[in-house]
Amino acid sequence: MSVQEDQGHMGEPAPEEMELRRPPAGPAGVATDSPVGRLAATVDRLSREVRAAQAEAEGRALIELAKGILVERLGCGPAQAARQLAELTEQAGTTQLEFAVEVINQAARDRMSEVTHAFLAATRAAGEAEADPAAVRLRAAESGVLAADDTQAVAESLLEQALRPLGAVAVAIWAAGADGSLTLAGSAGFSPAEAARWYYVPPDVATVARCGLAEREGLWIESLAERGLPSVGRHHHPDGGRAAVPAGTGGRVYGVLEIVWPVPLPPQRPQIVRQVEALAELCAHTLETYAAPDGPARPERVPPDTAELMDLADGLYDPALVLVPHLDESGNLLDFRIQHVNSRFLDPAGRPRGMVGGALLLEAYPMAAGESELFARIERVYATGEPFRARRMHLTALVDQVPLSAVADISVSRHGAGILFIWRIEDETARLASLLQHAQRLGRIGGFEENLLTGEITWNDQLFDLYGRPETSSPVPLEDLPAHAHPDDAVAIGRFLRTLLHHRRPASAAFRLQRPDGVTRHIRVVAEPVLDTDGRLLTVRGAYQDISAQHWTEVALAATRDQLAHTEQQASERDRLALQLQRAIMPPTQAPLQMPDLDVAVRYRPAEAEQLVGGDWYDAVVLPSRLVLLCVGDVAGHGIEAATSMVVLRNALRGLAVTGAGPGQLLSWLNMVTHHLTGGVTATAVCGLYDPATRVLRWARAGHLPPVLVRGSEAAPLPAVSGLLLGAVPEARYEEGEVQLAAEDNLLMYTDGLIERRDRSVEESLTHLLTTAATVPGSLDQRLDRLLTYSRSDTDDDTCIVGIRVG
Repeated sequence: MSVQEDQGHMGEPAPEEMELRRPPAGPAGVATDSPVGRLAATVDRLSREVRAAQAEAEGRALIELAKGILVERLGCGPAQAARQLAELTEQAGTTQLEFAVEVINQAARDRMSEVTHAFLAATRAAGEAEADPAAVRLRAAESGVLAADDTQAVAESLLEQALRPLGAVAVAIWAAGADGSLTLAGSAGFSPAEAARWYYVPPDVATVARCGLAEREGLWIESLAERGLPSVGRHHHPDGGRAAVPAGTGGRVYGVLEIVWPVPLPPQRPQIVRQVEALAELCAHTLETYAAPDGPARPERVPPDTAELMDLADGLYDPALVLVPHLDESGNLLDFRIQHVNSRFLDPAGRPRGMVGGALLLEAYPMAAGESELFARIERVYATGEPFRARRMHLTALVDQVPLSAVADISVSRHGAGILFIWRIEDETARLASLLQHAQRLGRIGGFEENLLTGEITWNDQLFDLYGRPETSSPVPLEDLPAHAHPDDAVAIGRFLRTLLHHRRPASAAFRLQRPDGVTRHIRVVAEPVLDTDGRLLTVRGAYQDISAQHWTEVALAATRDQLAHTEQQASERDRLALQLQRAIMPPTQAPLQMPDLDVAVRYRPAEAEQLVGGDWYDAVVLPSRLVLLCVGDVAGHGIEAATSMVVLRNALRGLAVTGAGPGQLLSWLNMVTHHLTGGVTATAVCGLYDPATRVLRWARAGHLPPVLVRGSEAAPLPAVSGLLLGAVPEARYEEGEVQLAAEDNLLMYTDGLIERRDRSVEESLTHLLTTAATVPGSLDQRLDRLLTYSRSDTDDDTCIVGIRVG
């Protein structure tokens, strides 16, 4: 039996028939009234016992760690520490494992301890009874991550220990590449086929993980369907919630932790958010090793030939498995892993396909080892590459069939490193009849045949159901069709009957069927005439199809399309007005200030994405005191709110500068304006006053990067002075710095849009800026233009630069 022969034969039973044939279920949905079911239940029970033993071992590890802490703190022996731990546990009225976690948290004082204590405090204050197990989960997850051999094991430990109690069903750990790509370093809860298809995400592809990487606080999505972002496992949980939190440590982001919930995700409490952030930090340590040149070997991607084999299996009408070899450390074949099962496969033990995929063949189906030497034949095909085909072979281990002694045609063939295993149950005629019946039911199609000579009319069951009539009633002749349709459809039905009965040509029509129960359905009828050898009309046969769902979908789609066009027009108009407002206030270019022995130039580059109207601003103006005011700033956020806040701060600073106060005092006043008058806005700024007579610059900063001084062929930032960002507290003091400039010196003030990168630390980006600034020759305007040209920023943020050159 070839692969081509396998297609187009066997259909999938209807859901109600599957329920009738499904044996009673045992643990985890495994049927137990058959040999296959009993073996599967035994394997499931043993697997659960192994997982329980592993959990118990992890708990003992935490208890032993707590004993070690007591030995060090109390200066006692192990036996006395054990007794002390038991006594303290009894006094606390909790379990020994939960008290051990408390001891570890008190001793560690790390990020995990902070999150655990905050969570415990909040839950105890709310009167929740399940507070302490949260602490155990976090420490158990940390223990599992530290003991894991690779990122895949880390993902499995996080899901089982910490995320399933939060309702999550799957987790993905993404490693961020230097080129902006994402690699699936580890996952749990997804099928092997799904993980293989999402192994690599190229740069600039907008996914949930990439959007989470761009958000400093992470991305929390209530429903994936509403957001419309692609991601791994989207088709299995289309309406579920998602969280994508950057995994970073030491100021560097190594990847993203993505978590999947099966249902919409409501807003989470801050304690839960901090739990997830702590877990992402644990992933960062693993990803740091994963990205190192001498780190552990990365999981190999599914070979292309195996991925093609999986797609081929999905297109078959017969049940099929894709198997890959499972080898020991010496390269010897131990078993085959079930890499993929197609939709035609029905597990005899009642397990879902997602539970079978990824399991070992002999573990999932132990009877395959002895039944007709099935495993030995698969092993031979893998070793020799020679395909195996057999007719009428007993296959009880993999067939959901009554009686259990099923007979099937078998095909086993090797394709690259994968094995394609296909089987076809006998009784082809019954299968094809069942397939046709299910196709008509699923497509809501009813067939008919009308003999025009005898008046005999034959309907199938589906057509009686479409008409809403009992099967004991008489079928409706075609000529009586107008009496059962909406009056407005009489013209279309008349044209259909004339074409079919008078012109004797195939015809079709769409109309509204009015049923006896008062329900109106949208129906399409298709029919053809059957003529004798003399061209006389004998019979008409055809089919009715219920297209109500399609009709209302088209109506809803048209309404949605109109609403979307209106919404897009409103959003475009809002963005256009905001951009015009910003550019009117902050034009990209501005005429340089004219002063003796001083060149002043400014540059402003709006964000590349025009909908992200930002709050960056700059100013360079000569005050009445002949001092030169130089400043740049950055208001947090984007949109019209950020743009209007920027206008308030820029104009306020201009007005305050006329008082003659120093830069520190100006920022102190501007902080009060930001805190009290702008509705919770925060911003950063750097402000300087330059005296042309003495060539002295006095400056202060509010949470902003310090200016850069270029002297000769060297560039360096000015020594930092302290100062909080604007709006954080009602009152703040700002330290001033002073620098004596000399002839030919260049001073640069800029916003973080010039250097900020998602995959680089601020220190690395600043080093690149200093190198570029020090090697740029020519005038001040050329220097600023070159800085914008060679900027490596990738955050699509606004950029402002103010530069002065002393003559």
